[in-house]
Amino acid sequence: MRKNPERRQALIDAAIEVLAREGARGLTFRAVDTEAAVPPGTASNYFANRDDLFTQVGGRIYERLLPDEAAMTRSREGVQDEARYAELMHELVARISAFNSGYLALLELRLESTRRPELRAVLTKRIREDIDANIGFHAASGLPGDSTSVVLLYLTLNWLIVERLTLPDIFTEQEVHELVEAAVRRSLRDGVTGG
Repeated sequence: MRKNPERRQALIDAAIEVLAREGARGLTFRAVDTEAAVPPGTASNYFANRDDLFTQVGGRIYERLLPDEAAMTRSREGVQDEARYAELMHELVARISAFNSGYLALLELRLESTRRPELRAVLTKRIREDIDANIGFHAASGLPGDSTSVVLLYLTLNWLIVERLTLPDIFTEQEVHELVEAAVRRSLRDGVTGG
């Protein structure tokens, strides 16, 4: 296998775009080579097989979905109250929606993981780490609510993002805004003591 990390990353990023646009069946080495604008056969020099490619894509999507350090610093600023919590959730929905191909590719990977145990293991580990990191951030942040609030918002906002990306005419931008506000408010209702 070739070792050029920049080329590997470019191929994985190209695979994300192919996966989002063409689905799991369309994710071939040839399609990745075309998307990455590299000579035919390049992807096959970097990945042992399609399972390897799927697994690599599963790890890379989450790297690209994470907030950058500036966003993390901003999230710790100001009063940590319900309004701030809602603001952070609006930023989250906007950030993830902006990388729509990544999120759509992640949905494809989730479906594909029902047939590929190695991919399922990568996604399970990565998503569980993400949930645990969010719970840990919340506990240290001073934001209202508890760990259940975090998980409820995770589940609720994930489906809202799916609606925005797959059926964008279901909710207007104003309705999306109101739904995020309501999700925060209602998830905090029982978890106001923190935890």
